[in-house]
Amino acid sequence: MLQRLYNSTMQLANHPRALWVLAFVSFIESSIFPIPPDVMMIPMILARPSRAWLIALVALVFSVLGGLLGYAIGSFAFEQIGQPILASLGKADAITEFNTRFNDFGFWAVLGAGITPFPFKVITIMSGWTGMPLLTFVATAVLARGIRFFLVATLLWKFGAAIREFIEKYFGIISTVFLILLFGGFMLVRYM
Repeated sequence: MLQRLYNSTMQLANHPRALWVLAFVSFIESSIFPIPPDVMMIPMILARPSRAWLIALVALVFSVLGGLLGYAIGSFAFEQIGQPILASLGKADAITEFNTRFNDFGFWAVLGAGITPFPFKVITIMSGWTGMPLLTFVATAVLARGIRFFLVATLLWKFGAAIREFIEKYFGIISTVFLILLFGGFMLVRYM
């Protein structure tokens, strides 16, 4: 099922209104959809490299707006909507433990999920459920999604199709290492 959804999303990247489809996919990916916007961004940027920054900006803006929907689901409808979404992603067992630790590491959780392939919707819903300050959530979501989408756009703009396979295969590992180094740097500065 996910493979068919992935293939359908890739085909939508060639649609004349692909930018609007990207906006929609970016919005719902942050709250309920399982396929990340990168799937559409990559072929769109390869087809029109001059629009790389616009494509990344659309993905960023609508991903953050969709994140606000996820936040609202967590705040106002966790039991009815949020919990079933998290359960479908296999995260139901970790909800209680996650809640107790989440706000201690909320900034890092949002940053990590926003940059890495971890499902961003899990963090948006949990941010609302745990009562993370909305301004912290939005600022961190903008930072994280901006890094992710503009990094992909920059790599594709600079290297073209040659970098596509590399991004699809190794982006998760590279972004996770980057996040660990960033966190380690902050910890090092904090305790020096």
